[in-house]
Amino acid sequence: MRTQLAGLDENLLALPLYEDHHRFAARRLAGWCQDRAELWEVPTDRAPDVSGLRILRALGADGWLAFLDPDAPSSGEAAASGDGTGTAPGLNGDFRSLCLAREVLAYADDLADFTFSIQALAATPIIRYGTEEQKRRYLPPMARGELAGSFAVTEEASGSDLAAVGLRAERVPGGYVLDGEKAWIANSGIAGVHCVIARTGEGPGALGLTAFLVPAETGGLSCDRSVRMVAPRSLGHLVLDRAFVPDTSVLGRPGHGFVIASDVLERFRMTVGAAAVGFARRAADAAVGHARERKIYRGSLFDLPSVKAALADSEVALNGAALLVARAAWEIDHGRRGYPRHSSIAKLAATESAQRIVDATVQIFGAAGLVADSVPERLYRQIRSLRIYEGASEVQQMIIAGSLDRKPVPPRAPASADAL
Repeated sequence: MRTQLAGLDENLLALPLYEDHHRFAARRLAGWCQDRAELWEVPTDRAPDVSGLRILRALGADGWLAFLDPDAPSSGEAAASGDGTGTAPGLNGDFRSLCLAREVLAYADDLADFTFSIQALAATPIIRYGTEEQKRRYLPPMARGELAGSFAVTEEASGSDLAAVGLRAERVPGGYVLDGEKAWIANSGIAGVHCVIARTGEGPGALGLTAFLVPAETGGLSCDRSVRMVAPRSLGHLVLDRAFVPDTSVLGRPGHGFVIASDVLERFRMTVGAAAVGFARRAADAAVGHARERKIYRGSLFDLPSVKAALADSEVALNGAALLVARAAWEIDHGRRGYPRHSSIAKLAATESAQRIVDATVQIFGAAGLVADSVPERLYRQIRSLRIYEGASEVQQMIIAGSLDRKPVPPRAPASADAL
């Protein structure tokens, strides 16, 4: 165990990449997870829609989503003192806070992290691009955990290629008619509002996309809840069959959908890396605990050189991933223009490293790590999706490579003898 509060690395928190209010909020959330563990201590066959709504309502009721409502009283000042006397938990909505929250929640439970992250993901385009009326309508109930949201971009035929979105929005008097399908949409079955990216045709490819806020009660909108994932999650397909939405449902402006979707995904990729760090830390802690307790050859499993090597490799990879996530969050919080590159680096490194760490944990546990609903088995199923969500690892490689400076580096002048 790295600290008395599960999921936290106090040595990492002590670095100047973080401020006192980040440390306060992270510790308080870790304590909340320990106190509210009954929210996710349920059988393996739990219905993710039901569990997700229960967790969402608890997060909202206890103030962990308050930062989604810009007009709500700020929790940042209460957190800054670090005395724990305020009622606000302390998440102020910056990305270091979001990443730390996902690390802590992922360590505690996959569905807890999933619920928190999708709510933040769905609210962000409204916060950044919504009209005042849209913000007043949707953000307060989302911040209270009373209204779930979804971010509906992906389609079966387009995958990670945003410019290939095919769902059409036809202009009609007073609004638009949406026709098509979205696939693999988180919270699709429980969301009260969907942010849908559709093709309005202002231009070819990426230039012809628009974002819409589509309430769940919209006529012609339905959800196929039959999609079952390797890790239980509220996820399915959306069908829009001649669904009419008024002009007031446009988010931002027509033709601006690609910019909105890209902006949101660039921001949240680093938080996927943060969740991977939480999974990896849980796996690494479990592996060390099991290795020390498992008796073998007149000693413990921990005494075997091969096990020590595997644990050491996991610790190195975990530290590297956590630092890259912290660096990416620091970059965006300080307004650095190059943050999208670091967001992709953090996601790629953290998710790939976490996959290896979890696999090593299963190996160290042996047959015990394959038992259904054991910690290693759950982590093994849960970590796999993070290498795909918000852009697969191969997409991140393309983004990172595309961000490299292609200008030739001028040769250095030879040093003079006097300078040696």
